[in-house]
Amino acid sequence: MPDETLTHLDENGAARMVDVSAKVAAAREAIAAGEVQMRPRTLALIQEGGIVKGDVLAVARVAGIMAAKRTPELIPLCHPLPITGASVEFTFDAARSVVNIVARVRCTGATGVEMEALTAVSAAALTIYDMAKAVDRGMRIQNIRLIEKHGGKSGDLILETLE
Repeated sequence: MPDETLTHLDENGAARMVDVSAKVAAAREAIAAGEVQMRPRTLALIQEGGIVKGDVLAVARVAGIMAAKRTPELIPLCHPLPITGASVEFTFDAARSVVNIVARVRCTGATGVEMEALTAVSAAALTIYDMAKAVDRGMRIQNIRLIEKHGGKSGDLILETLE
């Protein structure tokens, strides 16, 4: 059963960065996912490389990886971590008119990389929106979530299985 105390708050309720100096460095991995829903024609343009701004998925992939590396600059109480690997992959669900996003982040450190994986998915989704908004302002970024985490004292957590 997880500890239900809020570790980012001190005894007075003030925000603090958790001290992880006593924790042992371990191999850690987190997988997060999300999606961008759009009109079918927008999805087709992305698949065909027909968006005027360029290769949407290539730019979104780089944005996601960069965001994972810069997470502590975006999320105030996150620790800077020595990320050893980050990837962002895309699949299409034509029936739902969705671009699915999956980010995997790895490190060897004293704390996990869940926030880095979630930030990678978020930045990739925002980049897809930014690059395709000229043809579809009704796109929806949705269902961003942690899928799995591995390593560290708390061990493995598998919340869902990717298809």
